[in-house]
Amino acid sequence: MEGIPHPIPRTVEEVYNDFKGRRAGLIKALTTDVEEFYQQCDPEKENLCLYGLPNETWEVNLPAEEVPPELPEPALGINFARDGMQEKDWLSLVAVHSDSWLLSVAFYFGARFGFGKSERKRLFQMINDVPTVFEVVTGPVKQAKDQASAPNNNGKNKSSGRMQPRQSEPQPKPVKMPVPKEEDDSGEEEEEDEQGATLCGACGDNYGNDEFWICCDICERWFHGKCVKITPAKAEHIKQYKCPSCSSKRVKV
Repeated sequence: MEGIPHPIPRTVEEVYNDFKGRRAGLIKALTTDVEEFYQQCDPEKENLCLYGLPNETWEVNLPAEEVPPELPEPALGINFARDGMQEKDWLSLVAVHSDSWLLSVAFYFGARFGFGKSERKRLFQMINDVPTVFEVVTGPVKQAKDQASAPNNNGKNKSSGRMQPRQSEPQPKPVKMPVPKEEDDSGEEEEEDEQGATLCGACGDNYGNDEFWICCDICERWFHGKCVKITPAKAEHIKQYKCPSCSSKRVKV
């Protein structure tokens, strides 16, 4: 909880400087100080928030007790999701909420001190000229995701999310697993049937061109990413994907 011993910004430039200081503190927490930040976000503790301070530092603390608080509060309970996600995805989630909080604090000051339309516009333009916390934290991943989603006019883009980091391998997988269902028809009909017959191993729904899918390397069934809680960013770092069913079998063995 931030005690606000810092001077309260009153002009556009002061608010922007406050924003920059808080942003720098948040970026430190999620990059250079990430190990310390990770340890402080113990899921066994109460609801915790990540605060960026105007002096370019950060702190993990309980939310303000006053209602309403002196300033808008960051996302509550970031520590609870820590162990339920891969670290990279968890940090990305915290980064997104941090960006939202930074904007809310900046425009809180703008509203409090009566910024007019031109002042609000100038403040937003100044803020918009610097990368977001999310962009700084996940820059390389975002680029890789854009590359992975580029070839989307082809039915094979189902595997593009997870095949990207495995380009050095020969190509056994991109050829899709559901093909051997109907081999007696002509090639064109087989391709149509193949796409229509591809069902999610979790929910049973059909494949959609606008959805991210991933294939289990063990049972070779396809799954909606959302059904098995795998995002394109997470798939970038999976060398061999095992679906929940195959993972539980492996544990029993």
